[in-house]
Order: sequence, then structure tokens, then C-alpha cells
Amino acid sequence: MELVKKSLSEFAEVLGSDAPAPGGGSAAALSAANGISLTKMVCELTLGKKKYQGVEDKIKDIHKEASRLQKELLAAVDKDTEAFNLVSQVFDMPKNSDQEKLERRKAMQDALQEATKSPFQMMATILEAIKITQEAVGNSNSNAASDLGVAALLLKAGLQGAWLNVLINLAGIKDEVFVTVYKDKGQLFLDQGCRLADAIYLEVLNSL
Repeated sequence: MELVKKSLSEFAEVLGSDAPAPGGGSAAALSAANGISLTKMVCELTLGKKKYQGVEDKIKDIHKEASRLQKELLAAVDKDTEAFNLVSQVFDMPKNSDQEKLERRKAMQDALQEATKSPFQMMATILEAIKITQEAVGNSNSNAASDLGVAALLLKAGLQGAWLNVLINLAGIKDEVFVTVYKDKGQLFLDQGCRLADAIYLEVLNSL
């Protein structure tokens, strides 16, 4: 069964078990999915309200983007586990001959690269979600302002969690160019996203 189709209690049970996956990457994706879902909710609580007619078109655009990002981040919950499973499968490969050992090492490098790309893409998506959430602040239903603050916190947690998963996979990769590219770009995503998420939280906090 796909992780996203499990009930909350089922997901929590498998996450808290000794099963190697899902783990922190899938949990990070779920945190971010919940965050952008709150942004989407705030849009729905704003649309059609007479008080916010002046920003109706803007909120419609934010709502559309939030819906897209919600789907992408929910999909990332399973994608991260699938990427981890690729790494796990390599351990089952034979290593009796020199040729088998060589093939095993290559397969591990390929699997680690794929396992890096999954949380890296998640970071890019979460950064988009944080930017969209920022656009909703001050332009949406003020009665739901706190929900945007929570959205920022959940998105930031997802971003930082994805970054940790990028780093742990990069640690085993021998291709220095690959490592440098993903580490440098990932750090930029992290710095920008955390800065924006913190700004959203403080703006919401000061408005309450």
C-alpha cells in the first residue's frame, strides 16, 4: 500500500516501527505537505469573502499553486521511501567475485545518487511552497493568520529534514562534482527557505 493512502495511525505505526522505511525523509515530506495544505485552507477561507474582494484574483493564484504543491509533496512521501529502497536492494547483491564487487559498488553509487535527488527535489518544492505561503500573509483572512504561521513552521521543518537526507546520502558518494553541485545548491535552498519561513512566522506572530 502507498504510504499516503494509509490512515494517520497506520502511518505513525509503521514510521515508529523497526522497518527501515519510511524514515525521516518521508516524515519531512509529510510535514511540508501539511504546511502547504494549511496555506491552501487559508485561501479557501478567504475566497468569496466580501472583505477580501480586492485580493480575490491573487488568492485564486495562490490557491492554485498551493494545490499543485500539495500533490507534489504528498507524492514525495512515497518517492523518498522508494529512493531509500533502491539503496537497500544493493545490499542483497552478491559480492563473491571481483566483478560482482565492482558491480555492487557501482550500483551503490547509482542508488545513493538517486537517494540524494529525491530529498533535493523535495527541498526545491518546499522552497516554492514557502514563497507561496509568504504571498498569502497580509492578503488573506486575518482570522486564519495563525494557520499561516503554523504552515511556515511545518514547511521549514520539512526543508531542514530534507536537507539532512541530502547530506547523509552525499556522504557516501565518490563523485566529487556531483557532491559539490548538490551540496552548494541545497545550501542555497536551505538558507533562502529558512530565512523566508522565519520571516513569515515573525510577521504572523507580531500580527496576533
